[in-house]
Amino acid sequence: MKVVIFAGGLGTRISEETDKIPKPMVNIGEKPILWHIMKTYSHYGFNEFIICLGYKGYVIKEYFKNYFLHNSDMTIDIKNNNVEIHNTDSESFKVTLINTGLNTATAGRLKQVQKYIGNEDFMLTYGDGVCNVDINELVKFHKNHNKIATVTSIQQDARFGGMDVAPNGEVLSFREKTKDEGKWINGGYFVLKPEVFKYLDYDVSEVMWEDEPMEQLTRDKQLTSFQHKGFWKCMDALRDKNELEKLWNTNHAKWKVW
Repeated sequence: MKVVIFAGGLGTRISEETDKIPKPMVNIGEKPILWHIMKTYSHYGFNEFIICLGYKGYVIKEYFKNYFLHNSDMTIDIKNNNVEIHNTDSESFKVTLINTGLNTATAGRLKQVQKYIGNEDFMLTYGDGVCNVDINELVKFHKNHNKIATVTSIQQDARFGGMDVAPNGEVLSFREKTKDEGKWINGGYFVLKPEVFKYLDYDVSEVMWEDEPMEQLTRDKQLTSFQHKGFWKCMDALRDKNELEKLWNTNHAKWKVW
């Protein structure tokens, strides 16, 4: 099963890092967050990726083109233009890199890679979010429910504490930051049937995948939710990047399942 990754956005909310590189190439530790996402899928045996490129997509192309070189020991015979590889710490990734436009919305990006997916189920996620979801259980859930689309839903940590207040101003209860219980949100990590492209059979270049296509799937009762209660984190802003860096550098990276 192939894995499609959205990696074309401008990353304006983390502009401190994305002036010269696309958001999926922002490092967590010594590797881009895109690599971390791919390693999660690879851990479960999914190594074929289709990357939807946009903003500074050439950076991602160059990274993977040179990946084997940068992760290998070698002897270079300059005079005879010969390279001898000794050891390599490369991955088993097979990566298809497709330019899907600078300003194309996510539904438009997905539609553009249809021909590279083929007539088979596939996975889809965003290039800026890591988690420790069990991919095998996710795929099993998708097959058992036999819907066109499955989305991984998560409960995000509340950024602030909360309280219940009576009309007279009395505080009835106070809660420190916890999971936003009862509210499930889109965590990415989709599994989709090829029939999903019927929902993209018009000009979707300015349509977000999360808007009309997913709303129509919901109306048609073709969207199901795989509820993930483990770790999930989106690198939306610089503070998120710093939090992920701290977790990685202190060996507390819960998304590191490999």
